[in-house]
Amino acid sequence: MDDAVRDYVDAIAPEHRPLFDRIHRLVLEAHPDASVVLSYQMPTYRVGRRRLFVGLWKHGVSIYGWEQGGDADFTARRPELKTSTGTIQVRPDDAAGISDDEFRDLVRAALDG
Repeated sequence: MDDAVRDYVDAIAPEHRPLFDRIHRLVLEAHPDASVVLSYQMPTYRVGRRRLFVGLWKHGVSIYGWEQGGDADFTARRPELKTSTGTIQVRPDDAAGISDDEFRDLVRAALDG
């Protein structure tokens, strides 16, 4: 993780840091080969040509970057978390009801090529 990403992570509000850390851990478990860079002012996980963006919004964590249909049906199962732009916005309370396996499936679908 480069200094720009570290600065971003260090600045995350305490109420959102556990959720970000959980997503970060799950991405790296699924893809230990992923590089983490700052792109569009947010942490971006790169595997080959694939990208997964994980950023903060005022109520939680936003996740986006997969190709259409490449979210392992995450948004079909949890349509209330999808925005009109296809971004998944997860509040800490929402995340409590989502298993690590479900997040890992999303990560793998987005980053496997």
